[in-house]
Parts: sequence; structure tokens; C-alpha cells
Amino acid sequence: MIERLLGWLGETPWSVALLESLYAWPLVESTHVLALGLFVGTTAMMDLRLVGIAFRGVPVQAFTGRLLPWTHIGFAIIAATGVLLFYSQPLRYYHNVFFRVKVLVLIAAGINAFVFHRRAHRNAAKWGADAVPPRAVRAAGAVSLAAWTVVVVTGRLIAYNWFDCDLQPQPDWVNWAAGCAVGSE
Repeated sequence: MIERLLGWLGETPWSVALLESLYAWPLVESTHVLALGLFVGTTAMMDLRLVGIAFRGVPVQAFTGRLLPWTHIGFAIIAATGVLLFYSQPLRYYHNVFFRVKVLVLIAAGINAFVFHRRAHRNAAKWGADAVPPRAVRAAGAVSLAAWTVVVVTGRLIAYNWFDCDLQPQPDWVNWAAGCAVGSE
């Protein structure tokens, strides 16, 4: 069912036009990468502060107050351009092992950020000026750093077709992870 829907989506005139465009697709991809630099750069700076490695003299609230608006802008741009990139080849991305890992880690990073802002960041007035924040805050920062590193690396690896379903034979675990329908045709 999902494969039929994604196959149809990838054959819509707008999807085909985006993928085959001489200027639109490269512009979308370049914007995605540039905004990723803004988002990951500001996120990494905040995470390094939360872990207690860098910017120890800057209160967390002042730091996040100045960087979060830029982080939100970067995220909005990467989300919009990411949807467009997916729209250009939805079935290929759906079956890409690296894309699947990226999406799972994106979800984990989102949950980590949500929990951090709902819990620890609300109490930042108590610990925000400390050079080394509490353990839960440091853990949230470390998880975020690790998650965004994996997102960036897997995002880059999506371009490579090492594990595409149309390249058979593949190991069974690859066919499973990519959702390849091998031998069922």
C-alpha cells in the first residue's frame, strides 16, 4: 500500500519536474545543506555548552536565548527542503537503508530535544550558570551531539546506492532493512 502511494507520488508531474529540473533540484539540495550547517552549527554549540565542554562562562539561558531562534530557522528550512528532496524520489528514499536510519535517529533526536526543553531547560535558572550542568543535562547534550552526527553522516550516505533494492543480490539483512521485495514478484 505505502509503496503504491509513494510510486504514484514519485510519478506526479511536480515530482518528476523537480527531479529532472536543471536548477530547482540543485537549488533545493544546496539550500538543504547550507541550512543544515546553520542548524547543526548552532545545535552543536548549545550541546557543547550543555555537556560542559565549551562556553562554560556563558549562562545557558543567554546562550539558548540567542541561538535557538537561528536553530529554529535552520530547522524549518531543512525540514521544508528535506520534504522536497523526498518528494523528488519518494520510493527510492523509502527503500534506502541510510534514509531509514536517518529518519529513526531524527525521531530520537526530536524526542531528546522535546524532553530536554520540557524538563531540564525549564529549571535552567537553577543550574544555567554552572560551568558543568547536571548529569541529565549533560546526557541530553551528548545524545543530541551523537544523534545529529549520525543524521549528517547517514544523510550524506543516502546519495550512494550500495544497498538499493534494484542491485541484487544483496545480503538478507539489507533486503530486510531496506524493505526490498525480493523473490516475491
